[in-house]
Amino acid sequence: MYGALWRVLPGPWWVRLLVVLVLVAAVLYALFFYVFPWVSDIVYPQEVTVE
Repeated sequence: MYGALWRVLPGPWWVRLLVVLVLVAAVLYALFFYVFPWVSDIVYPQEVTVE
C-alpha cells in the first residue's frame, strides 16, 4: 500500500517526502484535536471494572 501511495505522489523524491510528512502531520492533528476528544466523551476509562 505504501509503495502504491509513493508512486501516485507527484514530483521528485524530496517533494514526495514533504507531501507525506504534511499528510502525516494533518492526520495526527485531526486525531489529537477532533477524534480523541470525541471518543473520550463516549468511553469512560475511569468506570472500567474487572471482576
